[in-house]
Amino acid sequence: MRPALIPALLLLFCLAAVAQNQGPKAPGDPNRPARYPLEGAKIFQYYCASCHGPDARGHGPAAPALRHSTPDLTLISQKNGGKFPYQQVKDIIAGTGSAPLAHGNREMPIWGPVFHQVETDQDWGEVRLDAITKYLASIQQK
Repeated sequence: MRPALIPALLLLFCLAAVAQNQGPKAPGDPNRPARYPLEGAKIFQYYCASCHGPDARGHGPAAPALRHSTPDLTLISQKNGGKFPYQQVKDIIAGTGSAPLAHGNREMPIWGPVFHQVETDQDWGEVRLDAITKYLASIQQK
């Protein structure tokens, strides 16, 4: 190979690598698709509001089609002696914990694997699980 071609090939290789990295947006990028949000309120609206309702009170448009009534998620702390059971709620969402009896036979989807989709070579699942759990903690009725 001629020595003069090496810099030209190196430049083409670098340009191709930069062009290839123009794909998915970084997690903090406001132009990223709404399908994979990282903010708790957006995650709730995208994944949970169809059953639990946009206000999390259990009256979403899909709720009437379910076998069991959809719980009011703003009453979790109230039903737990005034304390929000953070880890238990997170585990229920992820599908790693047992659902309360009110949830019947696990009619709620297991979101853990969905939230753990790898984007831009990183698994943002724990970030999403923490965000949605913190959001639910923030909307508890006093």
